[in-house]
Amino acid sequence: MDTYYCPHDLAKFGDMGKNRPELWLPPGSAKELETFSSFWGVPRMWERAFELREYAPGEPFEAAGFTIEAIQLPHYAMQAFGFRVSHGGKTLAYSGDSAPTDELAALARGADLFVCEATLADVTTDGELRGHLTAEEALAAADGRILLTHRPVELPSPDGVAVAYDGLTLDV
Repeated sequence: MDTYYCPHDLAKFGDMGKNRPELWLPPGSAKELETFSSFWGVPRMWERAFELREYAPGEPFEAAGFTIEAIQLPHYAMQAFGFRVSHGGKTLAYSGDSAPTDELAALARGADLFVCEATLADVTTDGELRGHLTAEEALAAADGRILLTHRPVELPSPDGVAVAYDGLTLDV
């Protein structure tokens, strides 16, 4: 079994060498990570701990035996992505944080399981620039099996709709 260390430990341990796990990033993010490294005084911290890879939105890539496609979604004014992960004829779609959009419905289309955030009680609790969904908006984007995530415990789930919790395991 390989051993991996927290990037903060790299000042003590040096480069991780060939055993670095892949870290897939949105376009331009490797440069942002280098900026964060400079704040902590550990140059090349991320590159030393991980094999950094950047994906291109909408272009499938292979990682750890899975085919993955990143779909850009609106999340306030930030760069954010949802993912379609496929293997063995099954597909899991994961929204991340998103405002309602046609791209969210495209992300979910045909997935065996759509894991979708549903943070808001209603649309009035988000700003003009949206970044989260209500349960109803998440359900409207889905066309099959859905699991709500990022759902505050004080908000009820629609009848019959599962909500993620720590330790939950599912078959896809």
